[in-house]
Amino acid sequence: MIVQAIAFYLFAAVTVGSAFLVITAKNPVHSVLFLILAFFNAAALFVLMGAEFIAMILVIVYVGAVAVLFLFVVMMLDINFVELRQGFQQYLPFGLLIGAILLVELILILAGSIAAPDALAPAASPAPSLDQVTNTHALGAVLYTKYIYLFQGAGLVLLVAMIGAIVLTHRKREGVKKQDSFAQFARRREEAVELKKVEPGQGIQ
Repeated sequence: MIVQAIAFYLFAAVTVGSAFLVITAKNPVHSVLFLILAFFNAAALFVLMGAEFIAMILVIVYVGAVAVLFLFVVMMLDINFVELRQGFQQYLPFGLLIGAILLVELILILAGSIAAPDALAPAASPAPSLDQVTNTHALGAVLYTKYIYLFQGAGLVLLVAMIGAIVLTHRKREGVKKQDSFAQFARRREEAVELKKVEPGQGIQ
């Protein structure tokens, strides 16, 4: 038990520290690297809880695909850090207001759980014993029955985020040529093909 407690506090401390560095790092590439570190330590916490399937999904999906994709996107984007810092003071009061609201909500949740620990018991869904069903079966039974609407809502949020990323990356830039499929399909033969009569000895040498 002592080894498990030490491992838990170690992984939890690294997770919280790396999550804090994600939002405080000035370099976006460093933020993504700290995010990958947070994912790995969160997966270790799931392993300690006995949820090996969630830990595996966290490493394969988030670390192996999402975080690496974020890293390549951030490295390819031409980010103007001076322009990003111009509106910091303008939006600082609004950001502090949102942070204060979230802090008050967390305090209310913590105070409510301490004052009435049995209040959240009806909302909890006890997991069956591992001797009866596997971890994957228990997760799927809870996720696709009681939390199906929340699961679908998370999918919609990810869809909106994907569409927003596509819209932001396809903005118009000066000096950058883009393919226009409609213009290519609409052009006529006379506009695309030009026949020239090349005399002997006048071609490209």
